[in-house]
Amino acid sequence: MTPSPHPYDALTPDLVLDAIEAEGYRVNGRLFGLNSYENRVYQVGIEDETPVIAKFYRPQRWSESQILEEHRFCQELVEAEIPVIAPLPLANGQTLGHAGDFLFCLFPQRGGQAPDVSEQDTLYRLGQWLGRIHAVGATHLFEERPTIRIVEQIDEDQRFLLDGNWIPKDLRASYETLVRDILLWCDRLVTEAGTYETIRLHGDCHAGNMLVRQEQMLFVDFDDARNGPAIQDLWLLFNGSPDEQAGQFAELLEGYEMFRDFPYRERLLIEPLRARRLVTHTAWLAHRWEDPAFPRSFPWFGQDRFWADHILALREQLATLQSPALARPGQP
Repeated sequence: MTPSPHPYDALTPDLVLDAIEAEGYRVNGRLFGLNSYENRVYQVGIEDETPVIAKFYRPQRWSESQILEEHRFCQELVEAEIPVIAPLPLANGQTLGHAGDFLFCLFPQRGGQAPDVSEQDTLYRLGQWLGRIHAVGATHLFEERPTIRIVEQIDEDQRFLLDGNWIPKDLRASYETLVRDILLWCDRLVTEAGTYETIRLHGDCHAGNMLVRQEQMLFVDFDDARNGPAIQDLWLLFNGSPDEQAGQFAELLEGYEMFRDFPYRERLLIEPLRARRLVTHTAWLAHRWEDPAFPRSFPWFGQDRFWADHILALREQLATLQSPALARPGQP
């Protein structure tokens, strides 16, 4: 049986270049694919000008209204003088274009490198910018984009993996038992955290989605923007031992609280959010496996060794969930 074509099969170089040219740019034919899996992102050469970055959204992932909410959030941040790379206006003044069955937008090209989050000064400055981003994000919620649901998302994604027979038979029982315990502990910690404020977030705020350019921070890729607790945009910057993470947390908060009070009880959500990321990332790979880019880039996914390692990571995460929550130095 001939496999059905993947939607991105229709995204040819000619379609990309024609779409950019239709927006008034004189393309020079240079087209470079950039590192992106969920969407397709290209550097497009422009005659006698700096290249532009073209982002073609994965069909059926976000609706037009959800994408436009992301764009409006970025523009709000720019207007608040926060260093965010926001979409460029197109020929019709809007930020979202159509090319065949694809939605796309354009960004200015910006160089830079990921920040060194091992440096205290870098964490302090990141905390300042995140405090300002969240001050804007707290003014109102997204109406179209989703809200983070920690326990529910873990449950839905582990069911998808089990129902799809992705997990080797000899490991299924271990996986089911382990995730059941993780769900219980996540639910316990979320309950202990109590009612927390939900705000608009970057959503995937790791060092790879930031650039340092001439000592200026730049925040990029708001594709995962959604409503959720403020801690979601901080914990991905933690690494190392619990003591090291506590120090990083303190440095971030020192900068953050110059612009916005941090709801400290949200520290109880850090490990549930980490558990959510472990499970949902694996489910994401399974959901996208029919995209040819995924088997090429993640050839180890689905192998027994992968699932054995994944279960080990989940077991370690369960132990962390059962340990005392991260605290700032000098606080219990």
